[in-house]
Amino acid sequence: MNMSVLTLQEYEFEKQFNEHAAIQWMQENWKKSFLFSALYAAFIFGGRHLMNKRAKFELRKPLVLWSLSLAVFSIFGAVRTGAYMLYILMTKGLKQSVCDQSFYIGPVSKFWAYAFVLSKAPELGDTIFIILRKQKLIFLHWYHHITVLLYSWYSYKDMVAGGGWFMTMNYGVHAVMYSYYALRAAGFRVSRKFAMFITLSQITQMLIGCVINYLVFSWMQQGQCHSHVQNIIWSSLMYLSYLVLFCHFFFEAYIGKTGKERKVE
Repeated sequence: MNMSVLTLQEYEFEKQFNEHAAIQWMQENWKKSFLFSALYAAFIFGGRHLMNKRAKFELRKPLVLWSLSLAVFSIFGAVRTGAYMLYILMTKGLKQSVCDQSFYIGPVSKFWAYAFVLSKAPELGDTIFIILRKQKLIFLHWYHHITVLLYSWYSYKDMVAGGGWFMTMNYGVHAVMYSYYALRAAGFRVSRKFAMFITLSQITQMLIGCVINYLVFSWMQQGQCHSHVQNIIWSSLMYLSYLVLFCHFFFEAYIGKTGKERKVE
């Protein structure tokens, strides 16, 4: 027990964070995520058109700094939210970890919950590098960025059940993914198995997300989980679509004909 308490000790910036002001701001401004998404989509199509007749930019050093910054942020977020979720799981059980709204307002996690949803806007910057470096931009990439931004801002304002699981899993996967991107951008040769592991982690994340949605819906019927049907429908559609798209990506990249050709290269 002492180990858990030690792990959950708050830093001063976490303690000073005003979660009530943050939730109120999101309730008043969450629809701005649609504006950000529209500007993002316009940049994608406009940027690709402009880059058609231009030479690609190298941008290796900025990409290393960008990926490294997001890796460090995600690692801290994963450690702090992971410690909180583990504490709740060990002391109060699975149902409490899914249904309890304390993740949004409790010690340690309240800062990282808000930091998570806000980070989905600057994370759109990933695509800037893809377009300026004239790399292949797949549907999964920009669809994932837009829908995560919209759903995160839409859900945070209502402090819906399941959020702790969704955010902690995302922090964890991104900690590994952006570390991999930083190493690759810096010129290090990273094993192909590492990339496979990341995609498998993302597939696992989506499977767990679907299970969490089912649990929220089931326990909501018993009056034990705070959410609403509309949110669960959107979340379920989102996670199911991710599951299909990431499975398809895994097959194409590592198993199918395309994957074999890349391996030869």
